[in-house]
Amino acid sequence: MVKMVYYIVGLLIMVMDVVAGILGIQAEFAQNKAITLRLWIFECTHPSYEAFKLGTVATVLLTLAHVAAVMLSGCVCIGSKEELDQSSNIKRLAAASHVLAWVIMVIAFLMLISGTISNSRSRQNCGISNHHHLSIGGILCFVHGLFAVTYYISATAVIQEGKKLKHPATAGAAANA
Repeated sequence: MVKMVYYIVGLLIMVMDVVAGILGIQAEFAQNKAITLRLWIFECTHPSYEAFKLGTVATVLLTLAHVAAVMLSGCVCIGSKEELDQSSNIKRLAAASHVLAWVIMVIAFLMLISGTISNSRSRQNCGISNHHHLSIGGILCFVHGLFAVTYYISATAVIQEGKKLKHPATAGAAANA
């Protein structure tokens, strides 16, 4: 039963990231349908409320997926070179995917927010063209899903491994049952 919960949570994290990615790309399409006036590298665009809504939902889903991955798996951190040398491969994988998930999340979040704010009703953008923020943020949501699920799986494995090392008699008895 406990393993089924791990699978469901991992699947939920991935689904949220995939939906966020799809919504980010759809927001880019909605933004491209807005009225645009171009003169060389300068352009004026009217905001797209549809792109604003889709970008907002994509940003919220990305954030929820990241919070779920980090909060439900616990923290697996490596604080020193000696700890890195002594840690298992699973713990190294957890720490590396944790850092990469954070980096990708921050970049995707900033791209989605930038694209969403540019489609706010109160703004008409005129200036140097800055396309593709929403679609790049959406693509990074897919990448975030891979690292977030990798972190969730490896972090829960490290925690389970730690529990078995602390209580070897009960771990063996549970495996025999």
